[in-house]
Amino acid sequence: MFAAYLKRGVKAGLVAGLVFGLFMALVANPLVAYADELNHAGADHTHADGADGHDSAVSTAVNKAVSVVSSGLWAVLLGGVFFGIAFYFLEPVVPGTGATKSYVLGGAGFVTVSGAPWLVLPPVAPGAEQSLPASTRLLLYGGMMVAGALVCLLSGGVYNRVRESNGPLLAVVAGLAPFALLAVPTFVAPTNTVQGSLSPTLRAGLIGLFVFGQLLLWTLLATLHARFRPADGEGAMTAAESLSTAD
Repeated sequence: MFAAYLKRGVKAGLVAGLVFGLFMALVANPLVAYADELNHAGADHTHADGADGHDSAVSTAVNKAVSVVSSGLWAVLLGGVFFGIAFYFLEPVVPGTGATKSYVLGGAGFVTVSGAPWLVLPPVAPGAEQSLPASTRLLLYGGMMVAGALVCLLSGGVYNRVRESNGPLLAVVAGLAPFALLAVPTFVAPTNTVQGSLSPTLRAGLIGLFVFGQLLLWTLLATLHARFRPADGEGAMTAAESLSTAD
């Protein structure tokens, strides 16, 4: 049943959200805070009044708490949408068997939500100035998400078709070919020039940390989804099986 798929996805999202929230609290947020301090190092920070420092500390603490909570909720949302709803409808066409399907879906989720959009709008360090307005960047990001999702669906379809007649090895090669189509929107999209005051080393480190965080999140979701897979014979019917049963 649909509820069983959604419960499994949300459960994976809850556990992944807890781990990802800790990662944000203990690793990402302190480094981002340090980068913010460097960005404002040249600005005039005169706190003649002790209350100003207290207000600033409270504001910083609230921002960190909101960041951690929102990261956890984001993981729950991804777990429910991708590993619950999407998996319910797409499980029959997701390549692989058993736990492999969870990892394939996790890779497709990363490409859709992060990988494809980054081809046009790579991650930027805190405080960086971007040439494209926020509205344009939002449209580009959303468009590349759609492109990433379509390419992943096409890849799965090609893999399944080729595997039936030519075996898994050639099917993997054929299934990777559709990802080359993402070069088209990447080539025609406007360039987003980024300027910042951070050193190249720190900027690269922060961007690398952001990429690692997203890879960690999707790996956690896929691993937990595979871990929560019901035993053989105990799984719920997929959408396709439900329709065939109704017929």
